[in-house]
Amino acid sequence: MTKSELILQLAEANPHLYQRDVEKIVSTIFGHIAGGLARGDRVELRGFGAFSTKRRGPRQGRNPRTGVTVQVPEKSAPYFKSGKGLRARINKD
Repeated sequence: MTKSELILQLAEANPHLYQRDVEKIVSTIFGHIAGGLARGDRVELRGFGAFSTKRRGPRQGRNPRTGVTVQVPEKSAPYFKSGKGLRARINKD
């Protein structure tokens, strides 16, 4: 499901809201999640899951075209751990 498909489904499920308002709501939620992760915070949505960041240490990589070894700096990567409720719903427990 894409972001636009999510917005369309939410707008159809809530006919009292304009589609542009639903789009603002979805964008605001995603923006706050991304902002929290950028600050290094953990964002938890009970029953759904938790978003956090994990550090990837510096390492040596290789340019696939030339084969030259390059130094890849340390960086953070987003990480999602599903919640108990989401796992139960997916597995139909």
